Amino acid sequence: MKFTTVDQVQQSLAQANYIASKEIATVIFLALATDKPVLIEGPAGVGKTELAKAVATSLERRLIRLQCYEGLDEAKALYEWEYAKQLLYTQMIKERINTVIKDADTLSEAVERIASQEDAFFSERFIQPRPLLQAILSPDPVVLLIDEVDKSDPEFEAFLLELLSDFQVTIPEIGTRKPVTIPIVLLTSNNYRDMSDALKRRCIHLYIDYPTQEREMEIVRMKLPGIEERLARQMIDAVTRIRNLDLKKKPCISESLDWARALMALKTEELTPDRVKDTLNIVLKYHEDTALARQAVNEIVG
Repeated sequence: MKFTTVDQVQQSLAQANYIASKEIATVIFLALATDKPVLIEGPAGVGKTELAKAVATSLERRLIRLQCYEGLDEAKALYEWEYAKQLLYTQMIKERINTVIKDADTLSEAVERIASQEDAFFSERFIQPRPLLQAILSPDPVVLLIDEVDKSDPEFEAFLLELLSDFQVTIPEIGTRKPVTIPIVLLTSNNYRDMSDALKRRCIHLYIDYPTQEREMEIVRMKLPGIEERLARQMIDAVTRIRNLDLKKKPCISESLDWARALMALKTEELTPDRVKDTLNIVLKYHEDTALARQAVNEIVG
């Protein structure tokens, strides 16, 4: 394992432009030490996907990402048969196939003879690996990100259990495929629905909430080194007050960074009520939330 201490993980993630708390660094350290997947839950936009990217960067591993959605099935996540390639090969060896079946007395016998050769057509030669199989078969260790797993159907979540338990997958036509190297697996969830107990048992659980003001300040300083200290502090104070409103969608870290970039582009030196009103659309994504924030703009500026 590349890291021998939690502090090393924290420092390496920082070098990959990710400010990790001690808790986050500890979870990543333990995931590497125990080969356990990590289920990362929390509001959208708090850095769950970015953590996976930073882990891949810090470990110098390739990141393989599976984006989950409703209706995702094994064919899209694991593998697909290359039917066009199979058909092409069939045409190329047509004469050989005719030789195999030429002495068959009945259609059933001809089918049986062709079926006895099906291993030639259902082999790894004709498989198109999708993200999960790519991670299993990769000769080099990778980071596998299963993003927004809560958007997938419960049936797909159940399918993942074999992978998360044994890091292996079963392909009915050719059998079980075990990993060449053990990937580090990170699953993210925005709590669109609850994950099953079976999945949680197989993972180390990590909840990432909105950052503290101090941590958010560190992130803003790292991502936008040119921002004025006073403006950054004012903006983060304002974001914190906005999050305390009764909103449909609270602003996340990426929206704080977008707001900071917008304020810098507008050459803002001080956050005023008028400037907040003019730029709220960067931070809030629902009309009701924007209207509520406009009413409370004096409190937001402080």
